[in-house]
Amino acid sequence: MRLKVILLLLAGCIVHSCNHNEADVQSDPLPSKKKRPNIIFMVGDGMGLAQMSSAYLYKTEEPNFSRFPVVGLIKTTSGSHKITDSAAGATAFSCGKKTYNGAIGVDMDTTAAKTIVEELSEHGWNTGIISTSSITHATPASFYAHVPSRMHQEEIARQLVYSDVDFFAGGGFKWFLNRTDSVNYGDSLINNGFILDTNSMEGSIAEGKKPAYLFEPDGLPGKPLGRDDFLSRATQRALDHLSDSEDPFFLLIEGSQIDWGGHANNGEYIIEEVKDFDNAIGTVLDFAAADSNTLVVVTADHETGGFTLSSETK
Repeated sequence: MRLKVILLLLAGCIVHSCNHNEADVQSDPLPSKKKRPNIIFMVGDGMGLAQMSSAYLYKTEEPNFSRFPVVGLIKTTSGSHKITDSAAGATAFSCGKKTYNGAIGVDMDTTAAKTIVEELSEHGWNTGIISTSSITHATPASFYAHVPSRMHQEEIARQLVYSDVDFFAGGGFKWFLNRTDSVNYGDSLINNGFILDTNSMEGSIAEGKKPAYLFEPDGLPGKPLGRDDFLSRATQRALDHLSDSEDPFFLLIEGSQIDWGGHANNGEYIIEEVKDFDNAIGTVLDFAAADSNTLVVVTADHETGGFTLSSETK
């Protein structure tokens, strides 16, 4: 019952498939530990169909989007608005619950909703989170934190320190090290088994330690402003670390700034971020092809900016 399916879901129907048949399910209803798949969930924040299509026009090689055998669409309305925000959208992904815009890991009544990271950790999966925004931003936060508002980033950072996450990489060290309450949660990370690195992702990782990579006070620079191939490198680093275990893993990877380019109405920003996200997809698909027991899902929480592709160049 080895899962070999790779799904591509775009903002707007959901497709689910696997390669086992009814006889498999009846004979092996509870897969053994070795048969449990790795799960890699990739979110292109703000990535609608036009954003994705831009990769086909502006990449010099065939986009990795083309490598997916299954494609679908999803409806992304939140519990409070026809147009979701990233917090409610990611909470729906993480917790399986529709909630109000701005909510992080909580239900409509602000009751904490169990996240997929918490659920899988209880059943032996290792977990990781990567984002080109602050690691405390709405999408990554919704996979490990529970707060009534996405604005509570200092509390989100505190909850990450004590969460089930085994690897994380992104921006946002000010929420841990330069807080209004003067608490140094960098020390707390170290005391809770993390190796905190604010300089690079180089070097070996001591056995039993959990990598915590924080490279900017808040979000990372945009691609047009010179960000390197951080997303692909962090993805490879996470795959190397999390796969170095007998246990399966869950990994969230967010291409955060497709959304930011949309908010800025900046076409170049959007296109460069989509290309960067597609490169990270390639890293993941290469791993999945070699591993043969990894489920990959690529999706978006919503579209941002009403981005369109013109039939004429200007």
